[in-house]
Amino acid sequence: MSSNYEKNLPNQEGYFGEYGGKYVPETLMLALSELESTYLSVKGDLDFQKEIDKDLSSFVGRPSPLYFAERLTKKYQGPKIWLKREDLNHTGAHKINNTVGQIILAKMMGKSRIIAETGAGQHGVATATVAARLGLDCHIYMGAEDVQRQSLNVYRIKLLGAKVHPVDSGTSTLKDALNEAIRDWVTNVDDTYYIIGSVTGPHPYPMIVRDFNAIVGRELIEQANNNFGKNPDAIIACVGGGSNAIGIFHPFIDKDEVELIGVEAGGEGIKSGKHAAPLNDGKPGILHGAKSYLMQDADGQVMSTSSISAGLDYPGVGPEHSYLKDVGRAKYLAVTDQEVMKAFHELSELEGIIPALETAHAFAVLPEVCSKMDSSQNIVLNVSGRGDKDISSVASIEGINLE
Repeated sequence: MSSNYEKNLPNQEGYFGEYGGKYVPETLMLALSELESTYLSVKGDLDFQKEIDKDLSSFVGRPSPLYFAERLTKKYQGPKIWLKREDLNHTGAHKINNTVGQIILAKMMGKSRIIAETGAGQHGVATATVAARLGLDCHIYMGAEDVQRQSLNVYRIKLLGAKVHPVDSGTSTLKDALNEAIRDWVTNVDDTYYIIGSVTGPHPYPMIVRDFNAIVGRELIEQANNNFGKNPDAIIACVGGGSNAIGIFHPFIDKDEVELIGVEAGGEGIKSGKHAAPLNDGKPGILHGAKSYLMQDADGQVMSTSSISAGLDYPGVGPEHSYLKDVGRAKYLAVTDQEVMKAFHELSELEGIIPALETAHAFAVLPEVCSKMDSSQNIVLNVSGRGDKDISSVASIEGINLE
């Protein structure tokens, strides 16, 4: 376990060590500066925090429970396994924590139009939800492939009054949706607020999204103490861009006794090259306005990704995760699509909880992690989202016709 993590990051230039920064067109520099100054001016304001806390309580349903997974614990005969139930939030995932905070910032900045990118659709649903509450014009960019495999969430977004823009360029997945959202923002920067859904993108977004989602880890500190009288011995969360993981990790980063384990999408296997695991098989590069670990070829071109999960199907990762990897404070594993499917069914059948395919990645490392721990220890897994949205995809993969 490393204690080399420098506190109070990012620095004033938006870097976590060598990662992060602002690599954007000049057109966006003023908008980013305005966002940063607004956020920093209200971050410590009690009225601002009270407004967020009120929405998280009365609208989102926080705090989310910490649940003891008795049957999973019995199966693995090692540490006690606990689940942080972000799937029980309104809209079904952790994404709503961040959109509640950012929509309040948008309102304070006088923005009348909201845009967002989405992969699995959960961030799109969460953004459309908070925009509907305030009556704001909302546009969601989504890769055409993801529109097909996440059709339920596409319809939910439309029901909430937002417009979905399918993106056909590139691989037609999350990376390309983010490209189009940035193009929109450049064109409409005066009246438009871009709610980024993960801890990626240019500063100050990785900081803002982390801070808003860190409510998960702060709740866990109190819940762990109430349930087993100490901090968890390990915390496990899936990692794509990395918002759910950094949200639960961040309040524990300076607590060296807590092992932090992120799980990336190994797709068909790391050696196959068909995956979405830049922390396991990437190198530093620049994508979507920030420097971070990135899947790229010998010429520095962004590589195509492959994952059963739309929400993890992204060639980059948040800069703070890159820094945590380099200093050794967090460990990042990768699991294959096949292992994910096994974990998806296992959690459903043993605990009556159908997880999102993204979330199932975290559960897929339980055999490896539990084998190294004993019954005096406690693991917490972040159940980042529920699996309703993935039922059709899973059925299709398994050759089951739902019609």
